[in-house]
Amino acid sequence: MLKKIITTTAATLALGLSAASFAADIDMNANGNDLAISGYDPVAYFTQKAPTKGSDNFTATYKNAIYQFSSAKNRDLFRASPAKYAPQFGGFCAFGVTKGRKFDTDPTAWRVVDGKLYLNLNKDVQKVWLKDVPGYITNANQTWPTIKSFTDSALESF
Repeated sequence: MLKKIITTTAATLALGLSAASFAADIDMNANGNDLAISGYDPVAYFTQKAPTKGSDNFTATYKNAIYQFSSAKNRDLFRASPAKYAPQFGGFCAFGVTKGRKFDTDPTAWRVVDGKLYLNLNKDVQKVWLKDVPGYITNANQTWPTIKSFTDSALESF
């Protein structure tokens, strides 16, 4: 009986660790199913200059988050250079990062600046972001290393 309990406990622990290893990294903005950018194609922001919904037929994983793409070509471009196409700050709101927070984003509130994709909480926040994009990017780049390892709820309590 004791052997069965130990075996069951070990199996449960291994299963838990295995499931945890599939969860998106804490510095990535993904939903409960580890889907990044609400299923929007990150490459399309660069190639089509528009937010484009991806498909579960074309996926790739980066930092344990799942990205969807509108075509195999876009998926393959992403796989070849994921850091080039993945949104900055793990896909969290770029303006929120300047405030030391990790807010969700609206995939239609976006901007590519100097070859990098930035997302915002919504279009109203994006209007503020657009008033000083270089300044906010500098601030967010300085802030991100300090906050990326925390959940937003932990950051809220600081």
